[in-house]
Amino acid sequence: MEGLAQALVTGILIGGLYVAISVGFSLAFGVLDVVDLAVGMWVVLGAYAGVKAHDWFGVDPFIFLPVTFVVFGLFGWLLGPLIYRVRTSRYALPALMGLAFTFGVATLIRGGMLTVFGYTPRTVQTDIVSGSWSLFGIVMPAIRVVGFLFAVIAVAAFLFFLYFTRTGLAVRAVAQNKESAGLMGVDVKRISSLVYAIYTGLTAMAGMLMGAVYSMTPELGLRYTLFAFFVVVLAGLGSVLGVLVAGLFLGILQALTTTYVGADYTLMTVFVVLFVILLVLPQGVSKFAKAVRT
Repeated sequence: MEGLAQALVTGILIGGLYVAISVGFSLAFGVLDVVDLAVGMWVVLGAYAGVKAHDWFGVDPFIFLPVTFVVFGLFGWLLGPLIYRVRTSRYALPALMGLAFTFGVATLIRGGMLTVFGYTPRTVQTDIVSGSWSLFGIVMPAIRVVGFLFAVIAVAAFLFFLYFTRTGLAVRAVAQNKESAGLMGVDVKRISSLVYAIYTGLTAMAGMLMGAVYSMTPELGLRYTLFAFFVVVLAGLGSVLGVLVAGLFLGILQALTTTYVGADYTLMTVFVVLFVILLVLPQGVSKFAKAVRT
């Protein structure tokens, strides 16, 4: 029983970071109508930014988090218009072109990181957070608790922006109906760039914290892309609130699999569970929750 409780707590703590990674990914899909296959590479890039901040400048990665958001947000702001252009082009299959474009971005990032950093696993080193806490026999590493708290604060700020600001209202309008939003005076292209900038900045910060929990290599980008895809599909594509449930569920599923089956079986378990759930709830947990309430 104690092992089960430990696994559940561990899963919830890491699930918070999966939520932080996936919530921007979900919104980017809703606004840009493209599944960003580069999401996992933004995670890994954020982790390596933390590694190099410590190695090159002697700066603790936690202090570097706001800079990470700004730098990666700038990259997203510059890249967003290109994705928007590809997605709204006159190609026969613009959705497929969007996938091809983001796959190309992911491939370029992966190749560049392998050239610069190689295959050696790296872990983000922090001098501020260390040790662990124990409560009722359950061990909670400080870095995971801090990562979870970051995820809570970041996602709360993200949701506040989305639901309680005029710009957030414009973002939701674009996600619901781009043509109507444009007719109401919303600059759809600018909003798309803003959303992609927020998404890349938030994902990179979560990646930096993830790199303090797990060792990172450029090859792991695909793994986190698959995890983000799992969360967003399970939540219901475009559902930000559903991501909260699905992200925590993924963390718990990963922890239980690691504890009782083995870490090598994590990906297989994730996709078997996703397959079974989507057979029962093909529209995701958010649509199921709405159906139950009505």
